[in-house]
Amino acid sequence: MRSFRYQAMPSRVVFGAGSSRRDLGSEVDERGHRVLLITTKRAEPLAAALVAPLGDRVVGVCTDVQEHVPRETADAARTAAQEAAADCLLSIGGGSVVGTAKAVAVEARLPIVAVPTTYSGSEMTPTWGVTEGGRKRTDRSLSALPRTVIYDPELFVTLPPGVTAASGLNALAHCVGAAYQPGTDPVTALLAVEGVRALAAGLRGAVADPADLEARGAACYGAYLAGTTLAAVGPATHHRICHVLGGTFGLPHAPTHSVVLPYAAALVEDRTPEALRGVADVLGTLRAADGLRALAEQIGAPTSLADLGLRAEQLDRAAGELAAAGILDADAARRFLAAAHQGGWGE
Repeated sequence: MRSFRYQAMPSRVVFGAGSSRRDLGSEVDERGHRVLLITTKRAEPLAAALVAPLGDRVVGVCTDVQEHVPRETADAARTAAQEAAADCLLSIGGGSVVGTAKAVAVEARLPIVAVPTTYSGSEMTPTWGVTEGGRKRTDRSLSALPRTVIYDPELFVTLPPGVTAASGLNALAHCVGAAYQPGTDPVTALLAVEGVRALAAGLRGAVADPADLEARGAACYGAYLAGTTLAAVGPATHHRICHVLGGTFGLPHAPTHSVVLPYAAALVEDRTPEALRGVADVLGTLRAADGLRALAEQIGAPTSLADLGLRAEQLDRAAGELAAAGILDADAARRFLAAAHQGGWGE
């Protein structure tokens, strides 16, 4: 008999088409009375429509959101919450939006209601991070965990195929990481494989037909499971590599995950061939890495770090950063980055 511990996160999940319109008001009612809305300029019209029924309970709006949550962004959002005397944070948007809300929540001890509009999975985790001085520092605190998460597939139908693909593979990477970590409990392992199944099917359908609500729902379900697995076991090698590359070189978060994922999976399978057997089976390939790369190509996700703006002359510095962080030794980091930079596969 196997012994293990599984710690479920104390979030409420509201899931279903139309849930953002139907349930947002009642969920906010339970968390606070003076709401600071955190969103992006791009998502502001959608957010404004969703919060209109809240009326003057929305006491402030913060749209100065950037990827990797620069310290200045976090400080500005916290100041906005203080000046508005907010007692609740409402994040409507992708991973950078909920990441900004988390940074405020940890320091100001305010609850978050999260309405995701991309497949980041971050809304289900107590992990938060801030970038300062070219380095992204992450930490873990239950204060960062949203109290309520509302998944509404209807909010995803206008998401462009490229964003759908990259953010979906970002979420899928959390499942893959949870599947191979040595300390993963059997409950999380099951959730991880189910998350891969749901995301792979949902992303294929959503890219082929952005208005397909069934596909959008499957992808949302997979992102929920992805965040749940990340919350249970923490970031794996893949996630740590992406944080270094993103924080140090300003690479876009989700596309970086998309590029790095097959190479990270190959690294794991080269060392422990059976580590990702469940993932490979769900993807219908002998090796998970091959299935992940094929999925990325099928849905049009990025496959090269060079295409994301990482220059060849930066590879040595990037390898040094990965080695300094204890993720890979310098030689392994150089080989890994050279392959991911070129983007070739099976050559």
